[in-house]
Amino acid sequence: MAKSKGVLAVSAGCAIALLLCQGWVFVAPKPNQQMASHRLASSTSRPEAIGGSGAGLLLTLAAGSVAFASAVRKPRRTSMEAVGLFYATQTGNTETAATAIAEASGLEATDVSEYGAEDLLEYDGLIVGTPTWNTGADEYRSGVAWDDLIDDIKAQDFSGKTVAVFGSGDSAGYGDNFCDGIEEIYSSFKAAGATMVGMVDAGGYAHSESKSDQGGKFLGCPFDEDNESDQTPERASAWISQIKGEGMPL
Repeated sequence: MAKSKGVLAVSAGCAIALLLCQGWVFVAPKPNQQMASHRLASSTSRPEAIGGSGAGLLLTLAAGSVAFASAVRKPRRTSMEAVGLFYATQTGNTETAATAIAEASGLEATDVSEYGAEDLLEYDGLIVGTPTWNTGADEYRSGVAWDDLIDDIKAQDFSGKTVAVFGSGDSAGYGDNFCDGIEEIYSSFKAAGATMVGMVDAGGYAHSESKSDQGGKFLGCPFDEDNESDQTPERASAWISQIKGEGMPL
């Protein structure tokens, strides 16, 4: 709100400055006297009242000021902003993976904690990342903000949206539940009608089991910062190329 008022004030100032450049100056009325305007002139010129063209100029400037303020409050989305990159994290591993994805895609990685499910509907495509903290759980596995969002996501209509999921896990310490959280986020968006992309061959990982590994394919892209951090940049780059080819509007 403060930003909007500031923009309107600047716009009004510009309007007044433009009128002064045109030679108009307003004179405060005396009691029982209508307000008139006078043109700045030499001693030989006579005052003149503002005419229809001047009033039209004022209206045009006022309308332009409102439109400009509205544009500042609500920035235009570029084609790149049509895709949102969101993550939630506990130790920072998922953020590290999100940063690698951001570097590979040109997107900005954003913590989803301050967003609601309805905010995610503003994007044409979503790349979303989660850890798995509640290992072995049937639901609410992430242990982060996604646990508060998944029910709301299922209640929305994501038809026409393209979604890809990535996750972080520990294939050595938690090999039986490696990146289980990917499956829950994947299933939530799919239930809401989203077009899901980004499945990855499970053969390149040293895990034992995972709810996200279905038929030899992960339902998203797993990252293992605890054991295979050196592979993160390459995995991120390859995955971005893959999902772009599968319809992610990058």
